[in-house]
Amino acid sequence: MNQTKTTKTNKKSMTLTSGPIWKEILFFFFPILIGAVFQQLYNTVDAVVVGQFAGSEALASVGGSSGQIVNFIFTFFTGLSSGASVIIAQYFGAEDEEHVNSTLHTAFAFSILGGIALGILGILFCDPMLRLLKTPDSLMKDSAIYVRILMAGLIFTLIYNMGTGILRAIGDSRRPLYILIMASLVNIVLDLLFVAGFSMGVLGAAIATVISQAFSAAAVTWLLKKKTPGMELRFREIRLHYGILIRILRIGFPTAVASSMFSISNMILQSSINSFGVNTIAAWTAYGRIDVVWWLINQAFSISITTFVGQNYGARKADRIKKASREVLFIEIIAAVVAGVIVVLTAPYLVRLFDSSPDVIRIGRIMARSIAPYYWVFCFIEILSSVLRAENDVLFSTIANLVGICAFRAVWLLVIVRNSSLKLILASYPISYFLTAAVIIVYYLIRQPRILKKMESWAE
Repeated sequence: MNQTKTTKTNKKSMTLTSGPIWKEILFFFFPILIGAVFQQLYNTVDAVVVGQFAGSEALASVGGSSGQIVNFIFTFFTGLSSGASVIIAQYFGAEDEEHVNSTLHTAFAFSILGGIALGILGILFCDPMLRLLKTPDSLMKDSAIYVRILMAGLIFTLIYNMGTGILRAIGDSRRPLYILIMASLVNIVLDLLFVAGFSMGVLGAAIATVISQAFSAAAVTWLLKKKTPGMELRFREIRLHYGILIRILRIGFPTAVASSMFSISNMILQSSINSFGVNTIAAWTAYGRIDVVWWLINQAFSISITTFVGQNYGARKADRIKKASREVLFIEIIAAVVAGVIVVLTAPYLVRLFDSSPDVIRIGRIMARSIAPYYWVFCFIEILSSVLRAENDVLFSTIANLVGICAFRAVWLLVIVRNSSLKLILASYPISYFLTAAVIIVYYLIRQPRILKKMESWAE
């Protein structure tokens, strides 16, 4: 294999294979965390503007069934693209610049093709999917508008997501943050202009989102083309390198299946929520904007440990992987407990920002108390699965998530409780967390010492 070395400047500024572990992880983590805050601001302002200036039905249209459909398509591709991030991190840690660039161009081609194909499918099957989720007739028109416009601009979302994933894979978490901040500001201004100013409702919110995503895609493309030491995106070289594509799919496809199954289980839940009426849908939409703060923080931890382990796996540094896995898990559990307490205490006030209806606020409080106290359990699932993924082991955690979370929730919602009460429906969350975490912990404790021992022998 022909290897070339990354530049010393790039290695020093972006690598996570040397230096104090806690310091390297926190310097990498905090820009992602701040980005999570802006991501939430991005989504929250969208919902607040729609809810306050277009009403509860418009809010339910952008965050109910339509949100689940968009999220399903987006998370499926995100799962696929995670393979590219892992591989780039490993090649970067091994200082193999040639394969870093090959993976970069394959990943970009994959994003373009994926954006076109998934966008077309989303537009064509929008109405059947909305009906499958039992979307109320009063929400069908606006929900369909929202989904179709976002699907038309899906290519921008996927390019941005892949591009920022690549930058983070080589240890650059700051510039994706800058892009996200600018995109958030663009989206806020356009939301206010289109929804509040021009009274365009759901249509305006969707157009604002697509424009801001197009801006993000252009920005990350420019960075990869002109301003990233150690790699350079060249348009004429964007193509699928099939050997690398197979490696990407080997890691990414199981992750995509698990991610999409999460979305399907959420769709089943959304269908149950829809049966309780518009106020419950609006409350679920509002709570989802609050709840997503924790999941973005959780995602930041996941990205951090995946990148750290991926680079050190490539560099064959088993001891750093062992120490970092313990430290990140401990830190995230603390963050989860704090976040859960805050969400439970502030949910009534935060829901009021989206919808001032007393019934919506009451339902939002129930949702917060049913889910937020159990965030900490999911930390074991996310962190341990991320470590395994960065070491090319995705099959077991994928199966565990499919069975313990997705299949269990489907059975719980469709067979056991069958829309009997909102609290019983929401109980599917904590129960599935405990079941899946227990299985993954046992597997990790058996498997991880073996792979670390092998890495030590490889290094020798």
